[in-house]
Amino acid sequence: MHCPFCGHLEDKVVDSRESREGDTIRRRRECLDCGKRFTSYERVEEVPILVVKKDGSREPFDRQKLLRGMMAACQKRPVTMAQLEEATGEIQAKLLEQPDREILSRSLGDLVMDSLKLLDSVAYVRFASIYRDFKDLPDFVKALEVLMKGQNLATTVAPMPPPPPLTKTSFAQNQTTSPPLSPTPLFPGVAPARLGPAKRRKGR
Repeated sequence: MHCPFCGHLEDKVVDSRESREGDTIRRRRECLDCGKRFTSYERVEEVPILVVKKDGSREPFDRQKLLRGMMAACQKRPVTMAQLEEATGEIQAKLLEQPDREILSRSLGDLVMDSLKLLDSVAYVRFASIYRDFKDLPDFVKALEVLMKGQNLATTVAPMPPPPPLTKTSFAQNQTTSPPLSPTPLFPGVAPARLGPAKRRKGR
């Protein structure tokens, strides 16, 4: 490697360190001619992933753009930044595993929707409404049907046991165990059941 100071081709490596992401190696080199040190970086050459848009144009895949879109869908929702970072990394890993370095924007959107469906249902509907470009209510209904597919929405309620058959014995017990009648305000200490029927006064 050419020395940036004197142009000499021979040098020695005095220190090597990896970046935090693990995709770059930083090397400190010392020129064997002038003795000055300089830094070089080694990176793995990757073929960029291209996203094919609806109009046929192509643009490089941008992880930060994808993350911003997912953050907008999860705004004011109980989704942490760590979860979004992990979901973005998983989507990028799936793209790198594909042999083809071009992906349709619709296929990329489907990957994002699958991730949001696992994170938050409201964020899923938000992203779907923009990505699918819903025009009317039936489109929303279809998205909700996909979201709730496979989910058991019926609540299981334990059936009430049938009442025991009424027999003479149980009827007598119900009569004897009935709560006592409360006294009336006009006649304190006297229950209503003890009051006899009103007597008519005989006319003179």
